[in-house]
Amino acid sequence: MKPIRFSLASISLSALACAIAMPAAAQDEAAQESTGGLNQIVVTAQKRAEDVQDVPIAISAFGAEQLTERAIGDVSALSAITPNVTLDASTPFSGSSAVLGATIRGIGSSDFAFNIDPAVGVYLDGVYLGRSIGANQDLLDVERIEVLKGPQGTLFGRNSVGGAISIVTRNPGDEFRVTGDITVGSYDRMQVRGMVELPITDGLSSSLAFGILSRDGFQKREAYPGFVGATDAFTLFPAAGYQTDDSQGGDNTWSLRGKLRWDDGGAFRATLTGDFTKIDQNSTANTVLDTLGDSPAYFFAYLYNTCIGSTPEQLATMGFTNICGPRNSTAGYQTLAGLGSLNVDGNPLNNVAPWDDRWVNDDIDVSYATGNNFSNLKQGGVTLDLEYDLTDDLMVKSISSFRKLDFAAGVDLDNSPLPILQTSFNVNQEQWSQELQLTGSFLDNSLNFVLGGYVFNEKGDLRDFVTFAGGLLQVDGPGKIDTTAYAAFGQIDWRVSELIGFTLGGRWTREDKGYVGAQSDLNGANYKLAGCMDRDPATGLPTAACAQLLGFPIPSEPFRYYPLTPNKQEFENFTFKAGAQLYPTDDVMVYGSFSQGYKTGGWTTRLSNPLPLAPTFNEEQADTWEVGVKSTLIDRTLMLNLAAFTTEYKGIQLNFQEGVSPTVKNAGDARIKGFEVEAQAAPTDFFTVTASVGYIDAYYTRVAAQAQVAPNPIQEGVFAGAALPKAPDWKFNIAPRLEFPIGGGSIVFLADWTHTTGMRNDTEGTILLLRPSTDIVNASVTYKPESDNWNLSVGGTNLTNERYLITGQAQLGGGVIYGTYSRPAEWYARLGFNF
Repeated sequence: MKPIRFSLASISLSALACAIAMPAAAQDEAAQESTGGLNQIVVTAQKRAEDVQDVPIAISAFGAEQLTERAIGDVSALSAITPNVTLDASTPFSGSSAVLGATIRGIGSSDFAFNIDPAVGVYLDGVYLGRSIGANQDLLDVERIEVLKGPQGTLFGRNSVGGAISIVTRNPGDEFRVTGDITVGSYDRMQVRGMVELPITDGLSSSLAFGILSRDGFQKREAYPGFVGATDAFTLFPAAGYQTDDSQGGDNTWSLRGKLRWDDGGAFRATLTGDFTKIDQNSTANTVLDTLGDSPAYFFAYLYNTCIGSTPEQLATMGFTNICGPRNSTAGYQTLAGLGSLNVDGNPLNNVAPWDDRWVNDDIDVSYATGNNFSNLKQGGVTLDLEYDLTDDLMVKSISSFRKLDFAAGVDLDNSPLPILQTSFNVNQEQWSQELQLTGSFLDNSLNFVLGGYVFNEKGDLRDFVTFAGGLLQVDGPGKIDTTAYAAFGQIDWRVSELIGFTLGGRWTREDKGYVGAQSDLNGANYKLAGCMDRDPATGLPTAACAQLLGFPIPSEPFRYYPLTPNKQEFENFTFKAGAQLYPTDDVMVYGSFSQGYKTGGWTTRLSNPLPLAPTFNEEQADTWEVGVKSTLIDRTLMLNLAAFTTEYKGIQLNFQEGVSPTVKNAGDARIKGFEVEAQAAPTDFFTVTASVGYIDAYYTRVAAQAQVAPNPIQEGVFAGAALPKAPDWKFNIAPRLEFPIGGGSIVFLADWTHTTGMRNDTEGTILLLRPSTDIVNASVTYKPESDNWNLSVGGTNLTNERYLITGQAQLGGGVIYGTYSRPAEWYARLGFNF
């Protein structure tokens, strides 16, 4: 669809208000005050508790009851009900639904490696989560979620260039309370969640929340009914593990969160939180969309087919004798027989199936893969939150946190018993952070401010394993990272009069980054293709002379592509925000703002060939102008919020495929324009409706020469005027809710429809990976008895069984285009309790 261009000045907010039905807002049932038909929504988007209608930022906020009623179980599920936001439960080849691919207003990232920092910051009780691994949090004991759209560089800072997602969990109260639910459903789903709040003494209370989820995978692995041949087992090649299963896309998770809170009504408050999550399940589902092995352009798939189908004389003529010969295996270098001439040597017992269209999935919910199939994650942390009231108008706050994650995953991406494309990973990361805030109010609360300082340190190591084309290329990619970030920030909000207010803020950031990579090809494909086959008699590996001749940076490590330097980078930046607000009535605010977001640079860590210097990329920045209206109308029976924005997005960091390697480049610059309308209406005591519409026009204005991709039969290309990925033009959502009394209780009927127009799933606009327009329908019926200590819900998600690709990759060098489809239609029944 041809993108629509528009000028920000041409948008009439009043016209939008008339044209749009009633889009989405949210309520926080833990911090709400009934003052009419709608409830007050309290958020902490500006580091203090405020009515969301008083905050001059585009925010979508959702409370616990609303999340439960709409079957929102993790962060990614918010995507359907939040305009101009795309949240995916997985990224290409990660193999894990715990990895979050987040994009807000066209700015995001779809990778999970240490060389990629997220562009959307995810915060758990005020603590920044440094990795996208584990960021798709299970929404256990959540009080509310705030989705802040646009750059949040001033108050949230690090890597919130596109926006921020703030998850706020429930604090224990001063009364004994038990809440929870039990859910059963499709694919043998069994889920149990619960929370116990236990007062200990006056002022000291505690809570313990837990969650368990088990669900079978929706994609089944089956034996291929045709010819496979004498293929090599996937366990013969180096990997992060060798677990497998007979289905993909399942769940097996348990989580704990404990809190200890001191609040005796005095000046000092303290909350100690500990959480832990363990995931031990199969990998995400995978579907092969095309096999590319008939042209040298798809080199390793073509090479595999050429090796098995050519005579020794033909291989010699092409210079492929060595590369089709003995291969590396888990037993060591050159310890596995070669692929050369297997299908033409006169011995039918060693014949093997070629890589061709027989391996394209006929059924997206059936796979013929036999390789790695696991996703294991352990993550958790400890946070100490301290608050002290210096005066009635001045408070100091400290947030200290330590977090750690251990991740291992493996996924077979080729839909076959052949070892054509198999990936696995080990990631170990730990982070600590310290934030200090001074917040205050003066001039009868007309002037509010926050000042703060922040320190963050992250250390970790990763190791990637990828087997290509029957082991002709065997990537082993270890690396270590060490990052320290410092920041100082402040913001002033001054209500000068009843009519006008001003906002001014800024943040200084410095980051010191270190990365040491050691990516290698354990099969030595470069040596074999170049014919440099001399071996060191002491080690049996290629000689230093061969390594030097072929440009390997460290001759004593002849398989290592990655050089030693540069292994350190420093970044420094200052971002600011300025805004003004008008208050024509008590219930209407009109605002305008300019805000900046910033993300530091890093290293491209995945290489296809040896390089003399480690490839780096620079920082990116977003400058956004926004105007908006927030209003609560008709005796609080209608809440209507509108925002329009334009963003200059510079130095964009995006993934590009070079050969077999997903690399990161500063793609160029882009212009992003759009608007959002969100509303909630309560025309009667029994009927409410929420709805939203979002429009976005995100396109490149300049593309660096090294990042350009010409349109071709497989891809739309990357050039000035091309669309950014994960940025649909339109998204509509409407959710009517009807609650009426029956007996002494009530029944709640809820429906939820989301229409999203098509979008790119990858940078290059691979045609087979394009996400089409989708219509997702969810619905539920809930019975609440008069006692209100239990409830029963029956519902379904994706009722029309709309299937679409949420992520994928055009691995052209490896000869595969593959992707992960959305979950099918599912039913559930949930029993909730509260006493």
